Order: sequence, then structure tokens, then C-alpha cells
Amino acid sequence: MKRREFLGTSGAAVIAAVIPSSPLARQPSSPPYSRLARVGLELYAVRAAMKADPEGTLAKVKAMGYDDVELLWSFDNFGRTPAQVHATLTQLGLNAPSAHIAPEALLKDWDKSLDTARYLGHRYLIVPSLPAETNRSLDAWLKWADIFNTAGAAAKKAGVSLAFHNEPDHMQPIGGKIPYDAFVARTDPKLVHLQLDIGNMTMGGGDPLAYAKKHGARYVSLHVKDITPDRKSDTELGKGTVNIKAILAAIPDVRSKPCYVEQESPSDELAAARQNVQYLRALDF
Repeated sequence: MKRREFLGTSGAAVIAAVIPSSPLARQPSSPPYSRLARVGLELYAVRAAMKADPEGTLAKVKAMGYDDVELLWSFDNFGRTPAQVHATLTQLGLNAPSAHIAPEALLKDWDKSLDTARYLGHRYLIVPSLPAETNRSLDAWLKWADIFNTAGAAAKKAGVSLAFHNEPDHMQPIGGKIPYDAFVARTDPKLVHLQLDIGNMTMGGGDPLAYAKKHGARYVSLHVKDITPDRKSDTELGKGTVNIKAILAAIPDVRSKPCYVEQESPSDELAAARQNVQYLRALDF
């Protein structure tokens, strides 16, 4: 299932709740290496488990050693009310610094979405993909870039940051140009931030290390994902071809930015999530 299909098309409905976010903890590290201060899980990685037992799954996620989760506003929080989500996260001590939202949320009742996000304590609202019109048209990408600039200005005024997440097909040329590059160039870096999915970038044929070095300051969040040699699937962290250490080291102040595990197609969601958090907890970079 593609993320676009999972998110649905009704981005205006903000159905999410999190405990208020606190600044990401900074933990001491010993030179010359560093480790992530916090590790998060994008809940899309455990979507089947969340559908079956959301509260129980979140408890398992916390027990695995995750500090943060990234929510999915457009999927009705797996059938839970905002009050239920708030209660579970509060009880478990999980934090949710960001949520993925459908792009249509920028077009309707955006002010209400921002009010909700600010109330819930989100630092970031992140759009992971764009409508099908952008599959064929670079002009459509530029139109959406302008929409993001406008929405980003309103978000900044409300104390929330708007960001865009990359998918593999964002690197496929349209008319000889990479649409992701055109979008990034068109958007105002003061108003529109970026979430780097290092696995998606690799699958699409891009070089995540080069992008991390070029746009490092704009990347306010990361999806940490490893990819098989054939670039057709993701895999457990450390088993693929992505140079995770180098990419993390290339992002300025990465230890203060939400970094989420997201393995989208594991054979066992919870087993993979457990293995991935253990990998990141021990990773020096």
C-alpha cells in the first residue's frame, strides 16, 4: 500500500492528539563520535499492529526503547479519539513531535489545523506526498510549492513548522528536471522545511548524502531507512546499502531533530521495529 493511499484525501480533518512536546533532550557524547539523543518510530511502519491493537502496540513501541512517534492525522488515528490518544501517550511517556498530513489540509481550514497542532504540541506538520497531477507536470509541482509558501507563512506565524517529505518518485525527471529539486528551489527555506527520507531518496536514484550536505539546515527531521542492493525494497537498518552514519553526521545539529525509523514492508513489523531501534541506539557517527 502506498503512503498516499494510506493517508487518504481528506487532509482537512485533523484527527490526532499528542502530549505537549518538550525540547528534545541533549545527552552528552564523547568525542569524536555522537549518538542520537532520541529515536522515534513513524507509525506507518507498524500500521497493521496499530490497526489491530493501537494502545497495546504503542506500549510495545515504548518498551522497545523508542522516545517518539510520528502520527498519521488522516487515518483517524487507527480508530481512536483524540482523548484516547492523549491518554495513552501520557501514560506511556511517548512524545509526538510531528505528524504526517495530506496535502489537501493546506487548502481548507488550515488555520484550524494549525490551532490544533499548536494545542497538541506538534513542532512540525509534514506533507509526505502530493496529488497525482504532480506525476506528470512540473508546473503542478511549482503550483504546490507556491501553496506551501503561503501555508508555511501561516504556520510560522502560528508557531508551527510546515515541512515536506520525499518519496522515491520525486526523483524521477519530468521534462529533464528533477521535480523535488524544482520544488525545493521554489519554496522559501524560512517558511518550508524538509524531512529527509534517506531510503526513499536512495530508492528513487538520488544520493541522500549529497542532499544532506546541500540542504542540511533545511532538513528538520529524518526518516532513517536502509535499502536492499537492488533498490526495490527497504530492509532492517544495517543490512542494506545506505551509509547511515555519514548521512546523520552531515545533518547539522541532528541530535536535536526528530529521527524516525520507518521500515515500510518488513515480514514482521514489531520484530523489525525492535531490531531497528537497537541498531540506532548503538550507532556511533
